[in-house]
Amino acid sequence: MRHFLEFEKPIAELEGKIEELRRATDAGGIDLAEEVGRLSDKVEALLRQTYAKLTPWQKTLVARHPDRPKALDYVRQLVTDWTPLAGDRAFADDAAVVAGLGRFRGHAVAVLGTEKGRDTEGRVKHNFGMARPEGYRKARRLMELAGRFGLPILSFVDTAGAFPGIEAEARGQAEAIARSIEAGLEAPVPFVATIIGEGGSGGAIALAAADRILMLEHAVYSVISPEGCASILWRDSAQAPQAAEALRLTAEDLRKLNLVDAVVAEPLGGAHRDASAVVESVGAKVWDMLEPLLALDGATLRARRREKFLEMGRAGVV
Repeated sequence: MRHFLEFEKPIAELEGKIEELRRATDAGGIDLAEEVGRLSDKVEALLRQTYAKLTPWQKTLVARHPDRPKALDYVRQLVTDWTPLAGDRAFADDAAVVAGLGRFRGHAVAVLGTEKGRDTEGRVKHNFGMARPEGYRKARRLMELAGRFGLPILSFVDTAGAFPGIEAEARGQAEAIARSIEAGLEAPVPFVATIIGEGGSGGAIALAAADRILMLEHAVYSVISPEGCASILWRDSAQAPQAAEALRLTAEDLRKLNLVDAVVAEPLGGAHRDASAVVESVGAKVWDMLEPLLALDGATLRARRREKFLEMGRAGVV
C-alpha cells in the first residue's frame, strides 16, 4: 500500500475511492471507468496544487518518505558490474555506507552511498543511514583507492546525519568525518555527488565534498535537522516547521545560494511515485556533470574543487 504523508490526506482519500471503484469493477463487472477517470483527474489537480506550494517542512517530510528510492536503488539501476567493498581495515564494516566499484555509462567508477534501508530489517541493518566512524573510514578508503587507480567517484547521499551514539564518539566520529571530507577534496579524479533524500550535517558533507553537487527537487540539505535546530533554539522539537523555514534547506534555496550545482526535477507527487524514472533522470544529469570533468587532470580538479568550497565561505561572509 502507498504511504501518504500528513498533508496528503485529501489525496489519500481520493485515491482510496479510486481503488474501491476499481475493485467493484473487477468484482461485479460494472463499468465505472468514467467515474475513475474523473476522480483521477481530481487527484492530479490536487497533487499539482499541493506540490506547487510545499513548505520547507513539508519538503523535509517528502525527502524522508519511506518509499523514496534509496542509494542502492540508484546503484542497481545505474551501475553495471557492481562489486561491493566492505570494511575500513581498522575496526569493522558499517552497512550505513555502501561502497564499491562498477561501470557507469561504460566508464569504470567508484561508488559511495548512504543507505537507509527500505523495510524494518533493512533499516536496522543500515542503522537508518547514520554512519559510524568505520563508515566514513570506509568512504575515505574508497576515495583513496579511486585516486590511486584513476576512477571517477559518484556518491548518493541520504542521511539524517552521522550516528550520535557514545560508541561512535569514542571511536573518533568527528575525526573520521573530517578525514573523509579531506579525502574528497584531495581526490585527483572527477567527483559528482547527488543529494537524493536528506543531506544532514557533516555526515552528508563527508560524502559530498565533490566537483559537482546535484540535488533532487524535494531533497533537503542542511547543517542540522529541523528537529535538532528547534531543540537547540527553542527547547522544543515541535518548532521544527519554523526551524525548517529558517534553515533554507530546500533545493530551490540552495541553488540560489550556489551551494549546489543543479536540481533534478521529480515526478508530480515526489520521487516515490515513479522511482525508476527519477533514477534515470539522475543518471542522465550525473553524466552531464561528469563527462566534462573526465578531460581534466588531477591537479586542475583539486584546485577547482578547493576554490569552489572556499568561494562558498566567501559568499556566506558577504
